[in-house]
Amino acid sequence: MYIENKSESLNGSARIGRVTFSKTGKSIYYGDRAFQSLDGQGFKSNYFDVETGEEFWISGPRRDGKDRLYSQSAMSVEIDEDVAEEYWRDIRGMAPPK
Repeated sequence: MYIENKSESLNGSARIGRVTFSKTGKSIYYGDRAFQSLDGQGFKSNYFDVETGEEFWISGPRRDGKDRLYSQSAMSVEIDEDVAEEYWRDIRGMAPPK
């Protein structure tokens, strides 16, 4: 999934990583963090960190790689090592960069 921190600005730190979902789908787990749905109440965000209250945009990664809402941002998107090969092959349809 694409995970971008929206708590400080419209363009926050972002990454592609593997998440798990609760049975209801209202909670998402990434690493040691738990996120709950804002149920449409967020501004440019759709989940919040249960522990810190920080707001995030979490969505499926885009095939064209333009996951940021404001694509003109020069900020990079980190890709977790454990999903990098799968991301490039299955999502982007490309060989991973060397």
